[in-house]
Amino acid sequence: MASSQQALPAPTIDLLLNLIDTRPDSILASLTQHPHLASAADAHGYSLVHASVSYGQLDLLRHLVQKHQVDVNLLDEDGETPLFVAETPEVAKCLVEELGAHQNLRNAEGKTAEEKFLEEEGEANQVYQYLKSLRTGERALSAGVVESECTHPPPPLPEGVKVELGTMTEDAVGHVQDPELRRRIEELAMREDFQTEEVQSQLRALVSEVVTGLGTEDTGRSVRRRVD
Repeated sequence: MASSQQALPAPTIDLLLNLIDTRPDSILASLTQHPHLASAADAHGYSLVHASVSYGQLDLLRHLVQKHQVDVNLLDEDGETPLFVAETPEVAKCLVEELGAHQNLRNAEGKTAEEKFLEEEGEANQVYQYLKSLRTGERALSAGVVESECTHPPPPLPEGVKVELGTMTEDAVGHVQDPELRRRIEELAMREDFQTEEVQSQLRALVSEVVTGLGTEDTGRSVRRRVD
């Protein structure tokens, strides 16, 4: 007599949500047989998209949105999209730049994801820094620092001139091309009170003239020696 086989129960959304962290491949296999669960949510509106974002399961996230056409801006019971639960800037970037999530949607409290991260995690939070960069045009750095894209490095110093932080020494004066500025700097360097703040201040002013190309007695004169 042949033994009867008992059919396995169909998976539920709660079961699949519990597999997110450790068995995402099992979820992919289940969705093949039960594709309707791709856009399902639990009693709190928490979906597989929310969970895959929270746990950083990017392959599953892409599969849900691209293959099963799940709305990447799906809302939970708090009116929050998956972007609100992103843990890393890499996940947030995947959501916004690759999958088309909207970063300006507001939750039930009227806050955007950026505003919520700022309020709950602070300015150092890297997801906040990334979302802020999308709004302001600044570039978020990995250390949580923001660098403006319109910031440019300073121009190079004239040949033979170097500037060091702290107290300037005689050796730090360098070779100045302009004879008059060189004479004035050498006079300061020979003074016995060279290390005093007053003399150092005068020396910094002269070096500033070298860097900017402006002399106090002949405004607009270039301090770089002309080469014909």
